Amino acid sequence: MDTREELTKKIIKLKKKREAIILAHYYQLPEIQDVADFIGDSFDLSRKAARSRAKVIVFCGVKFMAESASILSPDKIVLLPEKFSNCPLAEMADIESLKSMKKRYPKASVVSYVNSTAEIKAESDVCCTSSNALKIVEKIDNDQIIFLPDKNLGDYVSKSADKEVIIWNGYCPAHHSITAEEVENIKKTYPNAEILVHPECKPEVVDLADYVGSTTQILNYAKNSKADTLIIGTEEGILYPLKKENPDKTFYILNPFLICPDMKKINLEKIYHSLKNMETIIEVPKNIRMKAKRALDRMLELSD
Repeated sequence: MDTREELTKKIIKLKKKREAIILAHYYQLPEIQDVADFIGDSFDLSRKAARSRAKVIVFCGVKFMAESASILSPDKIVLLPEKFSNCPLAEMADIESLKSMKKRYPKASVVSYVNSTAEIKAESDVCCTSSNALKIVEKIDNDQIIFLPDKNLGDYVSKSADKEVIIWNGYCPAHHSITAEEVENIKKTYPNAEILVHPECKPEVVDLADYVGSTTQILNYAKNSKADTLIIGTEEGILYPLKKENPDKTFYILNPFLICPDMKKINLEKIYHSLKNMETIIEVPKNIRMKAKRALDRMLELSD
């Protein structure tokens, strides 16, 4: 059994041979983040990969993230080190149900969160991220929006957008696990701490937070905050970069269930075998890819 150091050396050697780059989401294990060329939010990572000269992309995340990389980089080989690394939230939206909803609301524009499958993106008018969802919904020239798959992010957007937002009944099991009671209790324990949460959390949790934002926004806010203690309401993997970037601050996770099991399926050994055997390749069929790319491109247009 190779040590962590030995596996890391093997990965670096293979990465050079394959002309590959390794992307890691903030929710990945610390050793995965350490071996990555880029760490970040899912869509930002895909854009970085598309701009790189690499021939192979090793995406350490969940399947929809690797699909996004394939959509933006059809000329590159995209590898997912763990083929069963799926996103429960993305799987809560199926194509037949979306088509049925579109028939019920024929005039509505469909906005899909990037945490969705390539098929769902292809059936959408525009995509969004957790950081630009409100901006996208406000900029669309339509007063009726179907928003999917996350109901909590949809609720967060609907409260600020002066539009009819028809919300899909999906959720992230990890973020949805946080309760208002937990927030109130932790506030009593750490009265001077700031509470930072992701908009995938329940509305009553969002209402109690000092700051609401995407993983990248939470990282940026924590860096600039004057508070020396911060409570984090998103997947616990973010604690690693938070502590690295802010050694003078103390961070606590809001509850012990803020773990995405699928994100934790990837390890150094799986990255090594992925590069060695060139598996598992994620490739989005051209007819789906072209439609999904239009929805992603539309998001970038509206984000400017």
